[in-house]
Amino acid sequence: MKSRLGVAIGLQALGAVAAVVPFVAVAELAEVLLADGPVDQGRAWAVASVAAGALVVWLALTTAAGALAHSADLDFQLSVRRRLVKRLGRVPLGWFTDKGAGGIGKAVQHDVDAMHHLVAHSLLNLTASLVTPLATLVYLFLVDWRMALILLIPVVIGVALFIKMMTTLDAETAAYEEAQERISSRVIEFVEGIAVVKMFGEAKRAHRQFAQAADDFSTFFIAWISKGYRKTAASALMVSPITILLSVLVGGTALITSGSLAPEELLPFAIVGLGVAAPLAALDFHGTDLEMAGLAAKRVGALVAAPELAVPDEPRSPERDGGVRVELSGVQFAYDEDRPVLSEVDLVLEPGTVTALVGSSGSGKTTLAKLLPRFFDPTAGSISINGVDLREIAPDQLYRLVSFVLQDVQMLDASVRDNIRLARPDADDESVRRAARAAAIDERVTALPQGYDAMVGRDVRFSGGEAQRLSIARAILADTPIVVLDEATAHADPESEALIQDALSELAAGRTVLVVAHRLASVVGVDRIVVLEQGRVVEQGTHEELLAADGRYARMWRLQEQSQPGDTDPHPYAVTGAVKEAGR
Repeated sequence: MKSRLGVAIGLQALGAVAAVVPFVAVAELAEVLLADGPVDQGRAWAVASVAAGALVVWLALTTAAGALAHSADLDFQLSVRRRLVKRLGRVPLGWFTDKGAGGIGKAVQHDVDAMHHLVAHSLLNLTASLVTPLATLVYLFLVDWRMALILLIPVVIGVALFIKMMTTLDAETAAYEEAQERISSRVIEFVEGIAVVKMFGEAKRAHRQFAQAADDFSTFFIAWISKGYRKTAASALMVSPITILLSVLVGGTALITSGSLAPEELLPFAIVGLGVAAPLAALDFHGTDLEMAGLAAKRVGALVAAPELAVPDEPRSPERDGGVRVELSGVQFAYDEDRPVLSEVDLVLEPGTVTALVGSSGSGKTTLAKLLPRFFDPTAGSISINGVDLREIAPDQLYRLVSFVLQDVQMLDASVRDNIRLARPDADDESVRRAARAAAIDERVTALPQGYDAMVGRDVRFSGGEAQRLSIARAILADTPIVVLDEATAHADPESEALIQDALSELAAGRTVLVVAHRLASVVGVDRIVVLEQGRVVEQGTHEELLAADGRYARMWRLQEQSQPGDTDPHPYAVTGAVKEAGR
């Protein structure tokens, strides 16, 4: 790829030199036609033939350069996208949460496109913009060095102003890119959440937030661009054809009237000299393209260099005889060194039991639950399945042991069937339907005109509760012995919640389950309740044991009873007698 791009740049440089020849020919032809005496027709036709030949050569060289550059760019884009897909497939799942959809989407889509412009266009355009003026100036210095220096006066001033302008804007370019990421994230948030905010009558508020973000970006952009627009305008004026022609005519007139320059010697500067203007004026655009492409390359490079999930050289597989036991020993975790989230967590999930994590917001419940499917790795301590550390288990093997159902369900732009069998792509149709029936979503899907072939997001749009049941069907089909649940009914309406409860009961049966619970009434019948506070386990036991202890859990229970006096129904995570028996 590099060799092809180098050849393309060389051909473009030769083409830029060839592009100057027709202008030189026009100046030479003018001298032939204006000379005293009969017109030298032979020389005139020779000059015209050279000009025509140069145009053909220019066309051939630039066409070949463009073809080679685009060929190199296709290979480059394919290589970059493959590397991105390969890398993003190996990073920890929690990394995506930290980065946000806006930044990742911008890097994968827009930034790779910006790099296409760099490889296929900007380098060639920049080459032409530099070589054309240089070739022109070499010719003009050979004609008359004094006039060449006069022509350079506005050029030097314009280039100096351009460099100063670019220096001013460079300091703010990173801030501009950050502002673009913020507005992109706000757009995604607004579009994806519009259904929810409308449901709760908050559409106006959400629109105000989006409009405020757009206004903030507009204000920033105006302030950013205003720092350099005066210098940009002055630079463009100095290298414009009118300014250069004016300099040539004023300087030429002075030399001609002094008798030190023949009138016909002014023609090359008036004709060929204007060829300096357009390429230099284009440098502004090409320079900006290169700068933007450079920043895009840095962001793509950051993605390609994203930390991978550690994979063992010699993976181990836990023995599964007698059920699956999960043990957390001295677990600590921090997103940043100065921001610890979990401290010295010791916990055992016995085979076939349901364990609930409860605590106030920010206590570390969801973070702890996400360590089990390796969204992150602990910064200290260990998590093991049947005595084997998670970090010693190959990722594909781990996800045959652990599945998870989170609050925010992600649906792929694929058929309903493919969305359900995401964890088992080789699952047959009957297995998919069996999982959908268990998750109470089969009836809804079969009622669609295309059935399980319906494309999610195009042929059908599922409600929040329906999407949650599809997610549960995925987990049922995966048939893992360990399930992590993060309050799957938190945003469901009562009817959907009942169906989700039935589906979760089916999912929890016979498995080791870890539940993140926000409503204490939902976990009164689980085997063990673990209370977290500031990242530490402060209590654990059954509902009755914790109430009798009259500690943190008891105080939380009394507060929720006061705020939600009617919320006493047990939840689906194997908490009722019938489901707990099924879980045995």
